Amino acid sequence: MSSSTAPYIGRFAPSPSGPLHMGSLVAAMASYLDAKVHQGTWLLRIEDLDYDRNLDGADAAILATLQRCGMAWDGEATWQSRRLPLYESALKRLRDDRLVYACGCSRKEIQDSVLQAGLPKNGAAVYPGTCRHGLAPGKAARALRLRVPEAPAVYGFVDRWHGAQQQDVAEEVGDFIVLRGDGYWAYQLAVVVDDGEQGITDIVRGADLLDSTPRQLYLQDVLGLPHPRYLHVPVVNNDLGEKLSKQTGALAFDTGTPALDLLESALLPAARFLGFDLRADSLDDFWRQAVPAWAELLSDLK
Repeated sequence: MSSSTAPYIGRFAPSPSGPLHMGSLVAAMASYLDAKVHQGTWLLRIEDLDYDRNLDGADAAILATLQRCGMAWDGEATWQSRRLPLYESALKRLRDDRLVYACGCSRKEIQDSVLQAGLPKNGAAVYPGTCRHGLAPGKAARALRLRVPEAPAVYGFVDRWHGAQQQDVAEEVGDFIVLRGDGYWAYQLAVVVDDGEQGITDIVRGADLLDSTPRQLYLQDVLGLPHPRYLHVPVVNNDLGEKLSKQTGALAFDTGTPALDLLESALLPAARFLGFDLRADSLDDFWRQAVPAWAELLSDLK
């Protein structure tokens, strides 16, 4: 199913595990500009289901930073932690369709199966289906997994930045977790349910999530949800070549300095990273130039 004929609805969905850094600013800017170019709606969703990683006050800091950067979202911001009945309802549907099962495997057991198959130690730990037909005697459930179709189970899409993409979910991922062993909802399920319920038509995010998209397409199908369009922008790396993130020591770009300092230290560099070089002397001037610059960049990608 496709949502390409629906009015444009995009979103930015940061996790409150810390303040926004340059990597998250690039993703926010791209999604914001894409919504503006398409005269659409831009929603803000705080993805706070990984409670162990949430930092007190980080969500409020994210909202304040976006406002200081001149990125105003439409409607009320939402928090995943306030939407739990939606995920329960989706899980019930998957249960009713016999698409989920209890899994007792640890990460080490799955990684050991990768090694036994002769794959590199750092290779993707494709779940081998150990618990598909029931838990082994003495094993307790650690998570709930979603059954994927037997191979080949190829899910493809055309990314608006990277072009045609495809993945055999059975061969490259295997049955994947929808409810974690600690009781937390898995990202893949929550993001699909939220995007469907909010009517998201266009997802603009970092390229580190490219390989998650086929799993999300499959989940959208089994839950009867439309497929959004996708655009994955390049990720910002640190000096070691690692993706810039809170886990790799990314620093906040908003330290409470005046808005003009934010323009010079963050917004203009983020725009250059995305591929357009602007000369602006105010936030208003920056966004007036950035919207047509993004439209031109999109036309070059076609």
